[in-house]
Amino acid sequence: MTAAENVCYTLINVPMDSEPPSEISLKNDLEKGDVKLKTEALKKVIIMILNGEKLPGLLMTIIRFVLPLQDHTIKKLLLVFWEIVPKTTPDGRLLQEMILVCDAYRKDLQHPNEFIRGSTLRFLCKLKEAELLEPLMPAIRACLEHRHSYVRRNAVLAIYTIYRNFEHLIPDAPELIHDFLVNEKDASCKRNAFMMLIHADQDRALDYLSTCIDQVQTFGDILQLVIVELIYKVCHANPSERARFIRCIYNLLQSSSPAVKYEAAGTLVTLSSAPTAIKAAAQCYIDLIIKESDNNVKLIVLDRLIELKEHPSHERVLQDLVMDILRVLSTPDLEVRKKTLQLALDLVSSRNVEELVIVLKKEVIKTNNVTEHEDTDKYRQLLVRTLHSCSVRFPDMAANVIPVLMEFLSDNNEAAAADVLEFVREAIQRFDNLRPLIIEKMLEVFHAIKSVKIYRGALWILGEYCSTKEDIQSVMTEVRRSLGEIPIVESEIKKEAGELKPEEEVSVGPAQKLVTEMGTYATQSALSSSRPAKKEEDRPPLRGFLLDGDFFVAASLATTLTKIALRYMSLVQEKKKQNSFNAEAMLLMATILHLGKSSLPKKPITDDDVDRISLCLKVLSECSPLMNDIFNKECRQSLSHMLSAKLEEEKLSQKKESEKRNVTIQPDDPISFMQLTAKNEMSSKEDQFQLSLLAAMGNTQRKEAADPLASKLNKVTQLTGFSDPVYAEAYVHVNQYDIVLDVLVVNQTSDTLQNCTLELATLGDLKLVEKPSPLTLAPHDFANIKANVKVASTENGIIFGNVVYDVSGAASDRNCVVLSDIHIDIMDYIQPASCTDAEFRQMWAEFEWENKVTVNTNIIDLNEYLQHILKSTNMKCLTPEKALSGYCGFMAANLYARSIFGEDALANVSIEKPIHLGPEAPVTGHIRIRAKSQGMALSLGDKINLSQKKTSL
Repeated sequence: MTAAENVCYTLINVPMDSEPPSEISLKNDLEKGDVKLKTEALKKVIIMILNGEKLPGLLMTIIRFVLPLQDHTIKKLLLVFWEIVPKTTPDGRLLQEMILVCDAYRKDLQHPNEFIRGSTLRFLCKLKEAELLEPLMPAIRACLEHRHSYVRRNAVLAIYTIYRNFEHLIPDAPELIHDFLVNEKDASCKRNAFMMLIHADQDRALDYLSTCIDQVQTFGDILQLVIVELIYKVCHANPSERARFIRCIYNLLQSSSPAVKYEAAGTLVTLSSAPTAIKAAAQCYIDLIIKESDNNVKLIVLDRLIELKEHPSHERVLQDLVMDILRVLSTPDLEVRKKTLQLALDLVSSRNVEELVIVLKKEVIKTNNVTEHEDTDKYRQLLVRTLHSCSVRFPDMAANVIPVLMEFLSDNNEAAAADVLEFVREAIQRFDNLRPLIIEKMLEVFHAIKSVKIYRGALWILGEYCSTKEDIQSVMTEVRRSLGEIPIVESEIKKEAGELKPEEEVSVGPAQKLVTEMGTYATQSALSSSRPAKKEEDRPPLRGFLLDGDFFVAASLATTLTKIALRYMSLVQEKKKQNSFNAEAMLLMATILHLGKSSLPKKPITDDDVDRISLCLKVLSECSPLMNDIFNKECRQSLSHMLSAKLEEEKLSQKKESEKRNVTIQPDDPISFMQLTAKNEMSSKEDQFQLSLLAAMGNTQRKEAADPLASKLNKVTQLTGFSDPVYAEAYVHVNQYDIVLDVLVVNQTSDTLQNCTLELATLGDLKLVEKPSPLTLAPHDFANIKANVKVASTENGIIFGNVVYDVSGAASDRNCVVLSDIHIDIMDYIQPASCTDAEFRQMWAEFEWENKVTVNTNIIDLNEYLQHILKSTNMKCLTPEKALSGYCGFMAANLYARSIFGEDALANVSIEKPIHLGPEAPVTGHIRIRAKSQGMALSLGDKINLSQKKTSL
């Protein structure tokens, strides 16, 4: 076993720049110095031994001059010293001097100070020499009877480690500890003793638990946690024991400790799939989420509930708890609310949808009264989307939801209003019976809409779905009200002229009588000048949008007016009324065109909007049946097609999800009967405690691909050449937030290499956690050096460095071997993710870093190129498959991914097949990447550039 592989309990941070003291000066300080000097000298000795120095000459000095001292600091340092000092001769026999040390420790174990006794017992846990421990056994046993709990609990730990390592020294340890446990009162001592019995003699632990199973609730939480672990392990190994302990787990769900409740609920779910057990565990999880203040705890426990839901038989039990789950919405954290709403939506059924909608409506109304906050807006959006999904799945609920939501069309937050509008559009198309209600509500809030985007959408809905004469006239009235006085240009010029007079109006204020200090009256008059301010706020909304230069809304208005005019003509037979309505619509369009061409708006009208309004004027003047069909039927059909395609896509994704979750059992699968199963076959489920321990240590086993090429050897990077004096290669192990470099260093020379050091430096957002310590390599020897690198963000990083060493006996300077660079791939941190079209557009507008990559590939098929890019960048295609199907010579698709650090990456692929260059011509086009950080955008662009061309295997 090399020095590097020895188990190390003690880590001491040392300033590397200090000069190491000589052995003679240390010896002098340890012999003649006072307590302070001896303490400092002892610290230096410890550091030197940790750095690989042997210092055998100081051992006897320390035994003679330092060991007898009673100073507590020195005693503490001596424990560290005896832990790290070599205790054997080169042939493996115990040093004679250690007998004296052993006697000193026997005295410390009988010391009146409980701290010295306890810390000595802790030190004994680290000793690996049976000869040293044997004489101390009676003293260790005696410590179990000590009056102080600190000594007793450390005595239990010492007995446990000695029993585990050298059973012959204390063969009756389980019996001794069992008797100790029965009589012990202190919680920490009981916990340590019980822990030892679990690992050393499980039957005795079960016997003890059987005797006190009814009092488990009265135990301290640390002991309860160990009891939960024991029950889990016993039932995992021997399922027939479940009935015996399940009542105990139920009782522990009522524990006052959140940790115990959490572990008990997790254990109960693994032990029993009965509905009552699942319900009790889920209820316990919900209580924990509500009562715990830490958001991380809430999110972890919510994940447990989501895991429960994934099981088909548990889902029905959880459906009854939807209302309890919604209590979590009282948490202000947005992430917790988001997960809760998603879980509630997955669990909603026809039995509880009504209650769910009532709660969500209350929450929506609550957000209206809260002072504006960024998360309030986002939360309102989440609620609107959840209500939208509920109404689509359960159409009966739509009538209750729509009136509440439509109040938000006039909201200042455009995103929430846009979600409401999308919902209203879908509802009015799907549910014919709700159309009158929606139109009525829409007309009510129409004048209060503040956002131009929402205004356009509302105009479209009104124009498309107003079918009665009264509604059409109401729409026209609202439009006239929203436009203000017409013709707009003339009224605006008049207003300007009326407000800007050549001279300021002078007004004399009324004279005021004032009383002076002497009681006489004084008269004061005020001369004030005023110019009436131009009041922007008084403008009607639509007029305001147009004067700001937003003429896209005018094009939308023209379409709406055309639709309602054509419909009015089909409803009203009277020619005079028809012409009057038509003329009014045309007048509005003409006055908007006039305004657009004048110099009044901030921005002039665009040619596209002029064309659209002119087309609508032409349609109204001619009134051909074909145009009537296009405006009043085709528009609605295209919306209907879009909604049905969207619904189909949702159903398809839900079907895929349910297929994933449904455990299919083939006709020829064997049936396993629990009573007939051998014990070793029962371990089909992994041990949860083992898994969580591995996860905490970062050793989670990733499911390796079946492909033999995907083995660990793929990640080995050669750092030096085979002819270099030192050969080095590194295995790069990427964890979530750090990279572990396992570097193999081989001495290829016949000399001993001293102070062989791996020096590393990083480029990019990487940070070296600690310097690897120097090694001494024998001729043709090898060693493994581990180095940790922290990763802070998603971008390509480079690790470079060299190996520096001295050759023993040579007078030359230090030798240096430069290492090859290690490139850290961005793909280890990017995972496919999905978002809505609206979120994609919003992020696309917000992200400031863009990287445009020109397509340069040898792939000739558009779809194949897209799949190749998806595979090499780990991104997900958001554009539905239907939109990409078929062949037309060009393709556009949106891609999205998220890094493990929560950074978003967007990409837009615009590619085409140049037909004029023949069928074998490669794909051409561009890929635009957008990200919040420059590193992400550049790294993703580099990755695409590197992997564009398909390599022929």
